[in-house]
This record gives sequence, C-alpha cells and structure tokens, in this order.
Amino acid sequence: ADMRVAVVGAGVSGLAATKCCLDEGLKPTCFEQSQDIGGLWRYTEHVEAGRPSLYPSVISNTSKEMSAFSDFPYPEDFPVFLPNAQLLDYLRRYVKHFGLREHIKFGTTVVSIRKRPDFATTGQWDVVTEADGKQTLHVFDAVMVCSGNFSEPSLPLHCFPGIEKFQGQYFHSRQYKHPDVFQGKRVLVVGMGNSGVDIAVEASRVATKVTVCTGRGAWVLSRVFDHGYPWDMVFNTRLMTLIRNSLPGPLSRGLINYRVNQWFKHENYGLQPEKSCLVREPVLNDDLPSYILTGRITIKPSVKEFKDNSVVFHNYSEEEPIDIVVFCTGYNVSFPFLEEAVVKVENKHASLYKYVFPTHLQRPTLAILGLIKPLGAIMPVVEMQARWVTRVFKGLCQLPPQSVMEKEVNEKKKNQARWFGLSFDEVLKTDCLVYMDKLASFIGAKPSVLGLLCRDPWLALTVFFGPCTPYQYRLSGPGHWEGARQAILTQWIRTLK
Repeated sequence: ADMRVAVVGAGVSGLAATKCCLDEGLKPTCFEQSQDIGGLWRYTEHVEAGRPSLYPSVISNTSKEMSAFSDFPYPEDFPVFLPNAQLLDYLRRYVKHFGLREHIKFGTTVVSIRKRPDFATTGQWDVVTEADGKQTLHVFDAVMVCSGNFSEPSLPLHCFPGIEKFQGQYFHSRQYKHPDVFQGKRVLVVGMGNSGVDIAVEASRVATKVTVCTGRGAWVLSRVFDHGYPWDMVFNTRLMTLIRNSLPGPLSRGLINYRVNQWFKHENYGLQPEKSCLVREPVLNDDLPSYILTGRITIKPSVKEFKDNSVVFHNYSEEEPIDIVVFCTGYNVSFPFLEEAVVKVENKHASLYKYVFPTHLQRPTLAILGLIKPLGAIMPVVEMQARWVTRVFKGLCQLPPQSVMEKEVNEKKKNQARWFGLSFDEVLKTDCLVYMDKLASFIGAKPSVLGLLCRDPWLALTVFFGPCTPYQYRLSGPGHWEGARQAILTQWIRTLK
C-alpha cells in the first residue's frame, strides 16, 4: 500500500517535502495553517501569529543559481538576488510545474502529533488537525515537520537590565515592516544579524541617529563579490571547500579572515568578531560600511543597561539618548504540536541525527526538515534532506543504530561547544557542501568528479572549479534529471543574463 505522509507547513521545506514524496511514490498531505503557500517568503502587511513575518525590502542572501531546487532552475530573466515577491513567484511556479497544489490543505492547523499505541510495530502517528474550528483525527505512516524556525521570536529581556524603566518604544524585529516608525527618532538596533543590519540601514535614511550594538561582531560580506560576481558562486565551490577543509584549522581560518577583510578591515569598523573562526553566518549587506563611514550608522559594543530614555554600553561611561529600540535577537525553535519526548529542544538546540531524525524513536517515521542554517542557500539543502528522508521512510536507506546516532549528535555538540560557544545559530551552522555530499552519498546521488573526468571532462571541471550549484545532485542516482548537465553548463549564462 502507498505510505501516507503528513507534511506540516507549505513553505520552502514543505513544498520540497511534498514533491519528494510524490517522486518516491508516497502519498503526501501537506497541512498549511494560512491560506497560501510560501511560508517565510510570503509577505503580509500584518504580523500573523505562528507565521514568519517579513519586511517588504527583504532580498534573498543567496543567488538564484545556488538557491534553486535541483531540477527546477529559475527563469533566466529573474534577477540574480531575489526580492521576496520573485522568490514567492518561483515557489508558485514550482507548485504548478510539479502539481503540488492538490496535495495541500490550506487553512488547516496541525494541533498535535502523537505516536499510535502500536507505534513500535507500525511506526504510525495520530495527527490531529483543525480547520474552521473543527478538529479531525488522521492516521499517517510517517510525518515530515516543515514548520520552520522563524515563528517564535526570542526576546530575552532579562539580559537587558533596566528595560522595564525604559520610557521609549521597543519591539522584536519580527514586528518590523516599514522604516516610517523611525522618522526623526534616535534608534538603537540590538543584534548584528541580517535583519539587524537591514533594519539599521533602512532606518538611517529617515532617523535622526542610528546605533547598532553587537556583543560579538560579525563578518559583513557584500552580495557583489570579486569582479562583481555573486558572493556565493565565488565562495561555495568544491575547490574552495576542499581548501578550507584540508588546511589545518588556524590556516584555514586565516585564509577566510583575509578574504572577508579584503572589502574593508572589520576591526577598524568595530565589527571584528571576537572569535574569528568563520562560524556566525556572514551578514550580507552592500551598504553597511559606507553608512558607517558617512556617520549614518554607529557601531557600539553590547548594552550594559537601559535608563529612562537612554542606554549605557559596555566600556562606555556616557549615556546614549534613545527613543526606540529594535531587538534583532533571533528566534526560538519550537514544535508546539509535538510531545517533548519526540524532540528534545534544549539550549535552543534539538538533538537530531544529521539535523533531521530524532535519535531515540523506535522507528524512523518522523523527520524534521529545514532546522539548519547552512552557509549558503536553504532550498537545495532541505530538498536533499527530503530526498533522503523519503527513502528512509520507504526502507531503501537505513539509519545507523540508535547508539551510533546518539554518539554522533553528542560529539557534534561537544565539538561545537569547544569551537565556538554553543549558541543556537552555531549548532545549526554547517558547511553546506560537506553536508549535502554526505546526504547525497546516502541516497547514491553524490556527483563523482573523477568518474566524470573520463566521461565528460568539461562537465567535471565545471563541477569542481565552478560554483556548487544544486543541479550537481541530479546528475546520477535516484531522481536523476535529464536537464542537469545542461543546467550546470549554462548556469553562468543565466547569471549574466
């Protein structure tokens, strides 16, 4: 009989999951609580509970060739970095092209997912959903959780002494939509991620003064890299990855340090990360250094305390008058519909084998997709996760024994703690090429550069020296796509177009 699979959410991960289920002959039902697809990428004027929220100016951080699903390149007339509306348009085309719409139930919230009493033998789940105030119980053979991690804002107010005395306005970046709230105000942006820098840059066009405070700095890259090429097409190649991973740690870090400081010396701008291994995801912003130079934005260390209408920074004695604060402090991971026992989230970090499978289930019939922040595009990564997961569900791929999986997860935690103090971002930061290759090798879709050298030398060289575009994972193995070779050989043409 066909395996029935519940997919939670119809964003990037949910769509990839639904499509991979169909590819493998499984029967997916995708539950989406809102009335439309797109998840994070669907802009709405109002902030909706339990749904990610964008500001209108969001542009993808990764270029279109690196951010495509592996068997569906972007139209060539799309820009290289995608404004959110065009990314959503691409997702709509994907849905249409692969006939996903009929498998999605809109306006349906997943209330709970529980193991069935006979789980140990069947691996089945009881899934309760709610639509129009009515609850329905379904039985599924497997579950793919694709609800993302941008819905529950993390606002650790206890870390900001005196915030309760502060008379001005403050809010989490999730609430931000338009810069007009900053008109003529003195603005403080707390946090140095992509949203923080974007908001600071937008605010500085209308505000009286903008200060960004950061405890740990960040690498800032421009989307426009060497000779004007997109940063990720230069950075994420098999050659670069090989160099980064085969050099001794300090040397590799020195190299990266050198590269990211070529555009501007971070130290001079107050942005040098304390621990300079490249672990925090880089911030992509083309304006920040020039805005610092022209005095529109000031960088300060972290907040010591808030006063009535001012703030004091560490290592500074004088107070800085402030009218409005934006906390760009990230998100918590939460799965309100799962029992604690299924996914333990501790320290903002879920214990998952290869970031996907809970290690202690008797049967591997529940997977979590997209809970990862690759140094690169998320689309091809979640798609690869989905290709692997659907084959595990079918029994075509075996997971290692529980003890082996747990050992690996704990090793990873230890290593990451040792390398760069465990904060959620770091745990989920992973070298996407190494990770994708690993998953691809599980399903037999990893490209072999040496194998290609004999058969198709030009393709082999493009695969090795060129950007590691997702089409490489469709050259061979299950799910291979006829158009993959052509897509790889024309990737620069589409970019230059």
